[in-house]
Parts: sequence; C-alpha cells; structure tokens
Amino acid sequence: MNKPIVGKPAPKFTATLEDGSEISLSEFSGKKLALYFYPKDETPTCTDQACNIRDNFADLLANNIHVVGVSADDAKSHTKFIAKHNLNFSLIADVDHTLLNMYGVWGPKKFMGKEFDGIHRTTFLIDENGVLVDIIEKVKAKEHNQQIKKGFEI
Repeated sequence: MNKPIVGKPAPKFTATLEDGSEISLSEFSGKKLALYFYPKDETPTCTDQACNIRDNFADLLANNIHVVGVSADDAKSHTKFIAKHNLNFSLIADVDHTLLNMYGVWGPKKFMGKEFDGIHRTTFLIDENGVLVDIIEKVKAKEHNQQIKKGFEI
C-alpha cells in the first residue's frame, strides 16, 4: 500500500456519489477537504464516525472544511446509510476500488484472528491548493471532527 505523501499534491480523482452524480477533487479548490475512507456502511464504528461528522458538520464548514466519505459500498447502500442516520455530507461509492488503491488504503488486515483484504480507516486532509497536509491513520470515531480540525491546525 503506497499512500500519498504529506506536502505533495493529493491524487486527483473523479468518482461517483451516492446519488449517481460525479465529484472531483478540483471542485474543492479554495476549500479544505477531509477525504475519509471507512470500511463499511452500518457497522458500529463506521456509524459512530459518520454521526460524529454529521453532528459537527456545521462547525467544520464554518472553518471551510468539507467532508466526503469513501467506502467500497455501492450507491444504494450509501443512500440507505445517509437516510437512516440523517447524514449531511456525501459518500463516494468506490465499488471498483479506484480511490481505495489510489490513496493506498486497500490491503491486508487482521480482525479476530483472521487475515483478509479490506479498507484501512484513514482520513486525508487536503488544503485549499490540493496539497495533502496530514494523514490521520489512528482515527477515533467519536472524536473524528476534533482530529480533522487539529490536522488542519484549527
């Protein structure tokens, strides 16, 4: 897994959101972006993480920080996840693992003694110029908004 490098431009992407529309990194020019990768919709920790961002989204936006989540779940799963938890931000459906591989978050994992390939929960903080300023690899789901602000030095 080769992750992008802090201080270098973030990998450019165009991807599909839960509603079928496309989103690109270029849309965030002049804005800060927290691009967060998570394993699976509706799992306990992923839900805690998404709800923490939801509950603090206005504060993040007030600091010019936009948030987009990414997992390998399909658009239908994302739509249900957003509706069930009243999420106020978009989710990328990276079913073919394009972004997961581009950002180096897909790879071997261990859980309950079993090894398998999966998504490593990671958040990439990208500044207004498209430069990667921080990578959060030890995500605290219930405090993620604070980690994002700290990573952007806010």
